[in-house]
Amino acid sequence: MVTTQQLLDLFERRGGKALSLRDLQSAFDLDAGERKTLSRHLKQLERDGVLSRGKGGGYALARRGRTVTGTIALHRDGYGFLTADGTDGTDNLFVPARAVRPAMHGDRVLVAVERSQRGGRPEGRVLRVLERAYATLIGRFEQVGDVARLVPADPQVRESFLVPRGGEGEARDGEMVVARIENYPGQAQSASARVVEVLGAADDPAVEIRIAAERFGVPYTFPPDVLAAAAAIPATVTPADHADREDLRALPFVTIDGETAKDFDDAVAIERLPDDSYRLWVAIADVAHYVAVGGSIDREALNRGTSVYFPGSCLPMLPEALSNGICSLNPGVDRLVMVAELLFDRHGRRQSSRFYPGVIHSRARLTYTETAKILVDRDPETCANYAHLADMLVIMGELAELRIARRHERGSLDFDLPEAEVILGLRGRPEQIVRAERTLAHRLIEEFMLAANEAVAEWLDRQRIPLVFRIHEPPSEEKLGAFQEFIAHFNQGLAIPVEGVRPKLLQELLERIAGTPEEKLINHVLLRSLPQARYSIDNRGHFGLAADCYCHFTSPIRRYPDLIIHRLLRRQLQFQAGGEGRLPASLEEIAERSSHCERRAMEAERDIVNLKKCQYMLDKLGEEHRGFIVSVQPFGFFVELDAVFVEGLVHISSLGDDYYQFDEATHSLTGMSRRRRFTIGDPVVVAVHKVDTQRREIDLRLAGEQPPPPPRRLAPAPPRVPRPASRAPQKRSRR
Repeated sequence: MVTTQQLLDLFERRGGKALSLRDLQSAFDLDAGERKTLSRHLKQLERDGVLSRGKGGGYALARRGRTVTGTIALHRDGYGFLTADGTDGTDNLFVPARAVRPAMHGDRVLVAVERSQRGGRPEGRVLRVLERAYATLIGRFEQVGDVARLVPADPQVRESFLVPRGGEGEARDGEMVVARIENYPGQAQSASARVVEVLGAADDPAVEIRIAAERFGVPYTFPPDVLAAAAAIPATVTPADHADREDLRALPFVTIDGETAKDFDDAVAIERLPDDSYRLWVAIADVAHYVAVGGSIDREALNRGTSVYFPGSCLPMLPEALSNGICSLNPGVDRLVMVAELLFDRHGRRQSSRFYPGVIHSRARLTYTETAKILVDRDPETCANYAHLADMLVIMGELAELRIARRHERGSLDFDLPEAEVILGLRGRPEQIVRAERTLAHRLIEEFMLAANEAVAEWLDRQRIPLVFRIHEPPSEEKLGAFQEFIAHFNQGLAIPVEGVRPKLLQELLERIAGTPEEKLINHVLLRSLPQARYSIDNRGHFGLAADCYCHFTSPIRRYPDLIIHRLLRRQLQFQAGGEGRLPASLEEIAERSSHCERRAMEAERDIVNLKKCQYMLDKLGEEHRGFIVSVQPFGFFVELDAVFVEGLVHISSLGDDYYQFDEATHSLTGMSRRRRFTIGDPVVVAVHKVDTQRREIDLRLAGEQPPPPPRRLAPAPPRVPRPASRAPQKRSRR
């Protein structure tokens, strides 16, 4: 079946030559039914002004310029950017607000590329919507008299939808609902929708999660066949499951996780050998034993890609019967695992590794807090409670510190930037926003998981079989050059060798600036200069970890790539033992899909955390707080508060004492008259001015300063009236 884009591509290749209907039919070798579709496409493109017909009846591209198809992302202020099909989104086409309709956020559209009215870069104009992103929407139902409408929860969907009489169902004014779109916005057509489900109050935490899931495309519920398949899996490990597994139940395995964790992927055990070397066992839940390749649970896990964690709740990758049940390494019960047994010398250097399926019996479910009390605080009560494990934990702490030192030697980057921890009350409302503490207990587990991941990746890579790597590429030359220019303002240099930058160089820079006033500023700018880590079948190394070969193996309950690595590892182990294993389907598609799902999850998680921050600040209007500037933009600067771990914007329009100009090189705003300067790291005192929960925005103002006066509004000048030939007085209009 010929598509619109195939048609346009053909016209582009013919270089503007007119093509007859017969030429087009021959080019695509169409049957009778497809010829009718071709005719419809041609007529629509002619109506849109993309094609024109000559005197001979042939079709050609209209003179006004080329067209392109792609996905449009709309800003809440109305304008948008088009990501063309088949591109990576790094060079998007700007579409001004006046040229967006009838498109909505996320639609796949046909766009005409035109010269900007301001004479700058080309701009786009939406000609036609090819594929709608939304069939349903979540929003707030509003009833004013006889008029009802739906206001979408996503601020990027700017249209409001009329709800026809009888289409409101059981919805009441102010409730959040799911509505089916009946009419999309057009050039001269209003949008309309019909309520199909009432969710409830907008501030209900469960409704908030549902809204975030819909907005970012995260699956919210499991299909019935997936739940049925999960329910059919035995809830306990049977003796038959022990076959062909090493029995490690005598080892004192423990899990160490956060206080609210319910799914336990990993357990660890350790022993110190007579020569002061270390033997570490990293046991990972054997999810692959329970999730069959290509089954309903597997397909849904690939669709989800990852678990999504919100304050107080989670949208898991696997049904709870698996994620919190038979796959979770709960204490006091037998569990099936894949084991990475790693041998380290007395300096923490890995000497050997061995991998095999096993069965364990966890001794305790420890938290980071409890582990830190044993390792750091030496708390007598906690040490007494875990006397049977305390000595082993101390040995773990020793090895973790050695591993940290070895990673530091090779140049691994560790920004150690704090994250927000939202403390909820009984009703799910935020009671406190604090900086999440990161102790030796966190680093201990992190180091052991990094070591296992790297060991598995290196072993599989040596077997010369395809796998899904976790890669992190070096910064681009352009980003690195801009960073060099930036740090030069602080008398810091970065000499890049001919062969390119190595992470060790950046680590040495971070060490030089440690403790200086510009430390936080340079850390932030460097972090923004680095690309995002992703999954790939091409091993390009992990720049941030200074690792030549790396994959994700340690979290198969909550990450699909880890499950794939387990299957590849098991397949290769069986192959070496003379058996056969099944190779997963397209690893490249899995890598791309997993990277997409990871970004989607991060956006949804960040959105809910920002919502909780706004909710917490709602009753803080007018309060003054100390803080420091963490980011400077042309429109103002963001301030992180000291007492509460939230950020807010001081908009440039609230600075009424001067006209401020943005300097991109130094990330600063400077007053043109008084030379007052704001830059990252500056301490400030601000007052909470406004909180917008829908837009996730907190507006601040500098404390003790009067806001600028409102702009003076001048009466519009009357229209010019031509002077009549007669000098008779003119009558003045009374309107």
